[in-house]
Amino acid sequence: MPEAGLEPRTFCLQRIGLGFSSSSQWDLMGTAVVTPDYIRLTPDLQSRQGAVWSRIPFFLRDWELKVHFKISGQGKKNFNGDGLAMWLTKDRMQNGPVFGNMNQFIGLGIFVDTYPNAERSHDRAFPYISVMLGNGTLLYDHDQDGRPTELGGCTAMARNTVHDTFVLVRYSNSRLTLMVDVDGKQEWKQCADVTGLRLPTGYFFGASSATGDLSDNHDIISMKLYELAIPRNPEQQQQQQQQQEEEEEVTVPRVDNMEQFQVAVEEEGMSTVQYFFTLLFSIMGLGVLAVVGLVLYGRWKENRRKRFY
Repeated sequence: MPEAGLEPRTFCLQRIGLGFSSSSQWDLMGTAVVTPDYIRLTPDLQSRQGAVWSRIPFFLRDWELKVHFKISGQGKKNFNGDGLAMWLTKDRMQNGPVFGNMNQFIGLGIFVDTYPNAERSHDRAFPYISVMLGNGTLLYDHDQDGRPTELGGCTAMARNTVHDTFVLVRYSNSRLTLMVDVDGKQEWKQCADVTGLRLPTGYFFGASSATGDLSDNHDIISMKLYELAIPRNPEQQQQQQQQQEEEEEVTVPRVDNMEQFQVAVEEEGMSTVQYFFTLLFSIMGLGVLAVVGLVLYGRWKENRRKRFY
């Protein structure tokens, strides 16, 4: 926990059962409950939302976030959901459709998505971990699994594992690196590397989860966000000072050259069922037009015959 009276340099949520009290630096929301070993954001039940949020903002420029989490449930593969998210955002304690948090958020979201919503999901396997930077207007698109606003990501088989699963996020010099350890090898695997990412300070730290028609247990075992001590020579210190002056002017998160990170979203074609019914109704429509035409033609011939008698 941050020491009282000092600028927070470390946010730590571990030894969960001892970390919550009336003076805790954390708030729970929704279905989140505390156990001696973890915070369960959502149980393996339908239509649940839960979250844990820091009460005070952090003001670190170079930092690292390590999250120890667990996702488990009774559902078979691709019959479970929806996933969980880690946040560094301007707003806190907001219910919403993005893994239990608000849409059009301002800040950073790391999503562990366990269910493929898009029909054309052959290009990736789930669970899938991705990065998004919100500016208050961008929408997370669940139907496309967040592809239009994704800055990077990777497949991470982090559900129903027999070993521990971790996410590591490092931010320094306007560069964000996302790494995962989900294979039980105690090795970090790079998942995403985003340069030119501008993230203001003074944001809140949290985690959230949601279930819908499908469900899972989503647990946070520990979270730790701490300042990085990066040695710099005089030239690097001067560059850092210039960068800090520039960042002080950044009030809304942004990414330089956003176009290079855009994930191409394939146009949704018609499925086989959609094609069948489209063809069927087209044929039926043509048939109706043909019948109407024949009836009108018959009446025209009948009227024409009467005029000659």
